[in-house]
Amino acid sequence: MRKPAETSVPVAPAIAERWSPRAYDETAEITGAQLTALLEAARWAPSFGNTQPARYLVGRRGDPVFPRILATLNSGNQAWAFRASALLIGVMVTTNEKGEVPYTDYGLGLATENLVLQAVELGLIAHQMAGFSPDAVRAEFGLPDEAVARVAIAVGSPADPAVLDDPRRIERELAPRRRLPLAEFAFGDRWGSPAL
Repeated sequence: MRKPAETSVPVAPAIAERWSPRAYDETAEITGAQLTALLEAARWAPSFGNTQPARYLVGRRGDPVFPRILATLNSGNQAWAFRASALLIGVMVTTNEKGEVPYTDYGLGLATENLVLQAVELGLIAHQMAGFSPDAVRAEFGLPDEAVARVAIAVGSPADPAVLDDPRRIERELAPRRRLPLAEFAFGDRWGSPAL
């Protein structure tokens, strides 16, 4: 299912096509090459002073890591994410040999957006989630003190929204995408004064 963004001018196709569906095809598999491409895209994201704070825990459906990641998600996300082809946890490393790493949230965010856009480019879908337990991730995967789990990500192939088997979730899946208008998003000479 496609839900391209309705933009005022054309944008890059991967940006226009990116959204966060929950209806995954539980029979689809992600290939090693696809997974490698996602992680390479994330690896080459910009970061402050090339500090590269992003790291990922990766589980493909059918391997032993996948259910361990799934177990850290809240029940609402578990209800649909089990169908994904892969689950990842985005982790930020907050210190290195020079001390505290600045802008780690921003660096992980840039890397994860690269990963998600690469998924779109490959014909896959991705959904980022805050609904998981960072403490459970830390305990389950032995994260050191300087590593902080910040986001969970489901990746896979789209399915008919009917697989969600919940009228509210199906309705949300089918609903049009919405964003603030540019006049409320980009300001010029003062706050609230549209730039365009």
